[in-house]
Amino acid sequence: MKWYDTLAFIFHKKFFLIEKELTPSLSTLSQVPETKYRSLTITNKDALKMNSLIILFSYHHKNTEKVAQVIASNIGAEIKTPDQVDANTLLNYDLVGFGSGVYFGKLHKVILGFADKIPQVASKKAFIFSTSGQPGKMIKFHKQLKEKLQSKGYDIVSEFNCAAFDTYGALKIFGGLNKGRPNEEDLKAAEVFAQNLKKNLV
Repeated sequence: MKWYDTLAFIFHKKFFLIEKELTPSLSTLSQVPETKYRSLTITNKDALKMNSLIILFSYHHKNTEKVAQVIASNIGAEIKTPDQVDANTLLNYDLVGFGSGVYFGKLHKVILGFADKIPQVASKKAFIFSTSGQPGKMIKFHKQLKEKLQSKGYDIVSEFNCAAFDTYGALKIFGGLNKGRPNEEDLKAAEVFAQNLKKNLV
């Protein structure tokens, strides 16, 4: 970690409460232009033979979207935002992935709120992926969503997290953390994750 990354990290921790007040409200998020995701064209003949969907909320720098595209292209999944999906239609999918950036130690409230709307399922599988300014705390970051999905009857088959460019709140003053992330190595790791996911579900 470079010296300015370290300094930014310390500043971020010190002013945690100030940053928390800057968390975008749902009304603010509703003003963000909606991103439309189309089904990806899958050329990989070994694409997962399951009806798959990725629910994605990627807000600031589209970090998580980059990871979602890699995973989707490997397993043959559609990518949609929570507001593009009726939660009841998840019953039509064998495998559902949930992706989001991390905000103050947990996934975005839009994804968490969507999980609350999902009906009870049986024999359905799910996976969780995220990007964060502070990598290495995946269990903590995913805990709340994982518990919500498990309470709905989902079997969480795999999870993934990597570092991402973060200029949230006070970090912007120092130019942010993790410039250039997710990088080529991170996206390769996401590809390996998707390949392992596919291998374990075949």
